[in-house]
Amino acid sequence: MALDALFQPLRLGDLTLPNRVVMAPLTRSRATPANVPTALMAGYYAQRADCGLIVSEATAVHPLGMGWYRVPGLWNAEQVAGWAGVTGAVHAAGGRIFAQIWHMGRLVLPDYIGGAQPLGASAIASEGETFAPPPPDYDGGFLPMKPYVVPRAMEQADIDTVVKAFGAAARNALLAGFDGVEVHGANGYIIDQFLKSATNHRTDGYGGSIANRTRLLREIFAAVTAEVDPAKVGLRISPTSARKGMGDEDPGALSEAVAALAQEFGLGYIHLIEPVAAGFMDMAEDPVIERVRSLFKGVLIQNGGFDGPTADACIAAGKADAVSFGRPYMANPDLVARMQVGLPMAAPDFDYAYVGEGRGYTDYPRFAG
Repeated sequence: MALDALFQPLRLGDLTLPNRVVMAPLTRSRATPANVPTALMAGYYAQRADCGLIVSEATAVHPLGMGWYRVPGLWNAEQVAGWAGVTGAVHAAGGRIFAQIWHMGRLVLPDYIGGAQPLGASAIASEGETFAPPPPDYDGGFLPMKPYVVPRAMEQADIDTVVKAFGAAARNALLAGFDGVEVHGANGYIIDQFLKSATNHRTDGYGGSIANRTRLLREIFAAVTAEVDPAKVGLRISPTSARKGMGDEDPGALSEAVAALAQEFGLGYIHLIEPVAAGFMDMAEDPVIERVRSLFKGVLIQNGGFDGPTADACIAAGKADAVSFGRPYMANPDLVARMQVGLPMAAPDFDYAYVGEGRGYTDYPRFAG
């Protein structure tokens, strides 16, 4: 089956994407324990550089917003230098890459931040548990798991620090050679915690109405676009997701408010997580893609359970301009070529998704026939 729509070029700001395949952010935990990107990461991203756009794994903007083992940051010079090696490798391979900038909020364990209480929109713990740092004698394998804790509701000084950190990370992304940045407003992290009514019970100017709940996002947009051309800024959202105790009383209205805000700031794209097949996230009962599309005139990237034919159909129908692929990229560095000619897809080994150095990371071969 010819995937004519998926392999048409696409204009994004001053970039021309050679196709509409986007590599979605994938946390893989191969940075150093000090959150510095590595040469191994550079090789991994360069292997996948033939897609239209790579969006990097979630990258922390501040030490207190970092709650995964060996994820990268963008708050100091050493991290900027590490990322410069990654972006240089991607550009040398002919690719384009945006940095996804991120603060985890209540999803940070105290173990990662010196025992401090994590920050959140309100003092409401997330459901479930997450990876904790390894013990001193750790030599590989699965990391220990711990439940999330009740965060401290952020005060104005905390909010100001987070906003400033997003602006600084955007500036550092350009210093590191990224082509742009994606603000992570999805999946239950700090921005999402402010946006959604299930996790925002504030009674100040950041809570209550949708206008108030989008205030943090507005301030972050202002900080980021002061550093980066708005046409080179994207936003990732998951307005219909209820994972980890998230949820909103009116996802459609929230998505419209966020889309209108992105349009007001002139953002280059919105990256919408709204699955077309069950998997990492449930399918939406009432999809919001058309509501986002009606208010946002930039590029719309859709994500969630797509394969080549469904992605092509989505684009051909005008629902989205591009489609991002996450898990298929883990084991298929040549995903673009495989989809173009209908080759079978390799399956990832999830035992090595977050551990293993090169194993399960850079050792997946291209299709050999």
